[in-house]
Amino acid sequence: MADTPALASRGLGIRFGGHAAVDDVSAAFEAGTLTAIVGPNGAGKTTYFNLLSGQLKASAGAVLYKGEDITRLSAAQRTARGIGRAFQLTNLFPRLSVAENVRLAVQSRHRAGFNMLALWRQRADLIAEAEACLEEVGLAARRDDLAASLPHGDKRKLEVAMLMALAPEVVMFDEPTAGMGVDEVPVILELIRRLKARGDKTILLVEHKMDVIHSLADRIVVLHNGRLVADGQPAEVMASSIVQEAYLGVRRVRKEAAHA
Repeated sequence: MADTPALASRGLGIRFGGHAAVDDVSAAFEAGTLTAIVGPNGAGKTTYFNLLSGQLKASAGAVLYKGEDITRLSAAQRTARGIGRAFQLTNLFPRLSVAENVRLAVQSRHRAGFNMLALWRQRADLIAEAEACLEEVGLAARRDDLAASLPHGDKRKLEVAMLMALAPEVVMFDEPTAGMGVDEVPVILELIRRLKARGDKTILLVEHKMDVIHSLADRIVVLHNGRLVADGQPAEVMASSIVQEAYLGVRRVRKEAAHA
């Protein structure tokens, strides 16, 4: 159906011992939109991402992709379906070159096997795909460098290139600007902005920087203590009292001011 969300969670939850890290979260993410998922440290944002992408198995509830229940699928199976995930920490093959990292992602999507030398002699089309991804993120000049030798910002760019090479329909970014210098952040944000402008990707973004959220998000979902506490348009959500308290700490700031 045309109105079926690209990705959704229904009563999703996970417990670690007696602690509910994510508790009964239901949310739907429409095709072609960018949703920012925010909340204070420990709110459950990355855990929720891990449940959606399959890194963790849910204790309760379901994950649906285009209406299909994928709760029991592994992370690799979800990737094959079209859910791509970039991590808070870079997830690369450090002993391979920049180009080889992207080529492996291209091979994986085309299910072309992993005999790299034999494959690349025969498939100029796959080489062209990999090179286009490197050009897109501005890493063509470093194509022969080992991934391990890249500075942090370039490692994040490489991870985005690998994600793009998988051509996912749902793209999940977990704090994509974490650990980046001031001069590196705009490059990653521009990549995400271009992905959004294409209109064919559903993007989920965990991010702490409020200026990033306001400039990119169509919608904001707020988690606090593992529960969804707000969901709506950015201006509306950030102005709500529950978000002011839970995310921005307004009540705490006022108390401190009163006792100063």
